[in-house]
Amino acid sequence: MLETEVVVSPSPHIRAGYNAEGIMWVVVLALVPASVAAVYYFGWPTLTIILASIAAAVLTEAVVVTIMKRPLTIYDGSAVVTGLLLALTLPPTVPVWIPVAGSIFAIIFGKQIYGGLGYNPFNPALIGRAFLLASWPTFMVNWVWPEGALGWAKAEALAGATMEAAGTAADAVAGATALGLWRQGITGIPYLQLYFGNIAGSLGETSALAILLGGLFLLIVKIIDWRIPFTYLGTVLLLAFLMGEDPLFHLLAGGLLFGAFFMATDYVTTPVTPWGRVFFGFGCGLLTMLIRKFGGFPEGVCYSILLMNITTPLLDRWTAPKRFGEVKANG
Repeated sequence: MLETEVVVSPSPHIRAGYNAEGIMWVVVLALVPASVAAVYYFGWPTLTIILASIAAAVLTEAVVVTIMKRPLTIYDGSAVVTGLLLALTLPPTVPVWIPVAGSIFAIIFGKQIYGGLGYNPFNPALIGRAFLLASWPTFMVNWVWPEGALGWAKAEALAGATMEAAGTAADAVAGATALGLWRQGITGIPYLQLYFGNIAGSLGETSALAILLGGLFLLIVKIIDWRIPFTYLGTVLLLAFLMGEDPLFHLLAGGLLFGAFFMATDYVTTPVTPWGRVFFGFGCGLLTMLIRKFGGFPEGVCYSILLMNITTPLLDRWTAPKRFGEVKANG
């Protein structure tokens, strides 16, 4: 008799450095800089939005898996990630029931209805955001600028405008994001202001610095692969240049960086093959610029990633590597 139990299992037998639970909590850690920047620029009430979104996601998951008689999964961190990501895509002005409603919808219809973590075809947080934008658009496009962030409007953006245009621009500044102002023909926001995050926008999407800190951390610890974010961002830069737009502005404005590092890299809803990830990132970048340039909304990150989520099975199939020794059939 053997003194130790032998476990027989199929290959591969290489042990990964992280399991699903570990990955989720590392992602939460990577989102801390963006969360801190949100509270710093928009005040302590934003912390209520973040905590309410997380609490609603965790509680909804606990209730759903209990009703469906599945194992309790709230400790794996996936519900926390969903609630936190959703909260960071919301304006700082939303009432607290908005993130609660979005998290409930995201967990039920973006995740658990398909069987839970690992089975959802769409990013749950983006499903929740799309639901909120379609249901309560007034709340979802009500933006504010951090205190002291509007000096550029008087000194820079309005310097060469006519009196009528300047008056219109001044009114627009109070309730529009950088991309919203760009769609109105108002430019001049300093790059450093976009970089540090002292602008209007969603809670976690304004500070490029905070997002890059979290995104580079995920790359260093090898939680995400470089192909999707770099192809995504590179495509936007190239297309912006070809369209006659300011590439650096489009890189720093809106939710592009946040989407590229934290949404488009979701393990479940994006391709697993190297070339599949490249094509996925290219598709996200192409759709983002088309929506920004020609769509009804100035931002295109959310819907571009959701649309590319649909293509993930096809991309994996088309880019699957050949089996060793495989040859094409003759005739």
